[in-house]
Amino acid sequence: MSFPIDISEEAGVRYLHFGSTWIQGAMRIARPWNLELEYTREMMAALLLRDAPRKVLLIGLGAASLTKFLYRNLPLAHLTVVEIEPAVVAAARQFFKLPEDPRRINLVIGDGAEYLANNEKEFDLILVDGFDENARPGALDTLPFYQTCQARLSDDGILAVNLLGRSRGFENSLVRICAAFADRALVFPSCESGNAIAFAAAGHPVEISFDDLKENALALKEATGLNLLPTLARLAQAKTCLNDTLIL
Repeated sequence: MSFPIDISEEAGVRYLHFGSTWIQGAMRIARPWNLELEYTREMMAALLLRDAPRKVLLIGLGAASLTKFLYRNLPLAHLTVVEIEPAVVAAARQFFKLPEDPRRINLVIGDGAEYLANNEKEFDLILVDGFDENARPGALDTLPFYQTCQARLSDDGILAVNLLGRSRGFENSLVRICAAFADRALVFPSCESGNAIAFAAAGHPVEISFDDLKENALALKEATGLNLLPTLARLAQAKTCLNDTLIL
């Protein structure tokens, strides 16, 4: 698998492309540690649902936004990053300030679905954001893959998946996630970009009121600068959660 890597810049933001106009990642040059794209911020809503994860798996490196955010703001976390395309890793290092710290970042060049299937490691958080140059997730959006994710999560484990719903919608993806997680899954309302983030839980139940979610969001904002209050407002408006309580 190989495709051209393109870098563009506009209005102080550097973008990663895979030989097309699709944006595969972005970094504001003046604030390289911040999450520039809305969907990456929404994936971090996983941090509102459990205690800080210690073992994190990221499938798909892109512009390294999620990796850098977690590396900087969760100093006790060990990150495993699986990226299928070596050129993406090279671009993340050269253009997007991917940290070099093998003690805390285990960078694996390989197929994310195969890595998970061939590994017995447990993770507290699995983040899936892998697409090819045509914005297709391939094996990363199949029932066997989601079942493997469920099996590899710890008792406090959370899965967060970036679903791209522009062309075909993401209902089928959500059906597969629900099947793998015994319906313990929830999709947040779509971002303006067309991305929607699905969350699923394994192990201990998640039952958290919107008031507590807001409290967690305020603490996260104070600690990291990341403001997820707009995300919670959209979730409340969508009335996806019964009795203003998020249950997974």
